[in-house]
Amino acid sequence: MAAGSSAAGPDRAAHRFRTFRGRFGTPVAYGLALLSAGGCTFVALAATGQGADTANRVAIIVFGLLGAVIAWRFGAVRAIPDPEGLTVVNYASSRRLAWPEIVTVRFGPNDPWVHLDLADGDVLAVMGIQRADGEHGMAEARRLVALVAELGEAPDRT
Repeated sequence: MAAGSSAAGPDRAAHRFRTFRGRFGTPVAYGLALLSAGGCTFVALAATGQGADTANRVAIIVFGLLGAVIAWRFGAVRAIPDPEGLTVVNYASSRRLAWPEIVTVRFGPNDPWVHLDLADGDVLAVMGIQRADGEHGMAEARRLVALVAELGEAPDRT
């Protein structure tokens, strides 16, 4: 029985610290990135006629690749928890937080994603937990609240 309990421990810890990621937005963004790059490349290479010179072909491919990069960044939003803290990766930036830096987790009814109130007075959006994911997003917000409550207490310095 003890062996079964120890086997469940790592599974529970792995589940607890799994990455927060959008359920629908991530695959849609990655699919859009592939469609943008592939579609524009196909159009550029298949185009014939008066406007199908090399400069236009290159411009269409570059436009498709730029759209793919932007969509890929939308798909990359996530929050990665571990025993020491939380790494929040948003569209244009990422930030590493120790658990005691997080004061409050907010997910109001009109918020598109979770917001963290930080000890330094900043507010940080966690775009990896999204209202668009419905009950899954709410469950993920509750999981983050539980992690902050458990690991976020600053140690006493007496």
